[in-house]
Amino acid sequence: MKKITPFLWYDGKAQEAAEFYTSIFKNSKIVSTNPMSATFQIDGCEFIAFNGGPHFKFNESISLFIDCNTQEEVDELWNKLSKGGSESRCGWLKDKYGLSWQVVPSTLGKLLGDKDPVKAKRVMDAMLKMSKINIKALQDAYEGK
Repeated sequence: MKKITPFLWYDGKAQEAAEFYTSIFKNSKIVSTNPMSATFQIDGCEFIAFNGGPHFKFNESISLFIDCNTQEEVDELWNKLSKGGSESRCGWLKDKYGLSWQVVPSTLGKLLGDKDPVKAKRVMDAMLKMSKINIKALQDAYEGK
């Protein structure tokens, strides 16, 4: 076990959530389950899902950030994670359990970090209009198209 493990509180759906997440991400697995919790891994990162009851709910102050390499990866993860949940702005969504995710292409950080503030601002302005991030639209904004 790593020193720090995300501990996620669910209202009776911990195992269901763990199965949902491990069905979406390629390098993932259920490590263990019991009536109160499920431990699972996504890409080597371990999580504990806990059946804590209705006392606490997820909110946007905590989100899981996914660094995507391609538009296809953005599209696939966005579509799977948002199904039954809700889409927000700038690459943010909530899954059907209320957990917030950021589905973001690596390209966004590179374009926003450009030394030319005019190019970076065009990218920021384009991103602020998006729900799911579109890499081509970001690149077009960067190039002033």
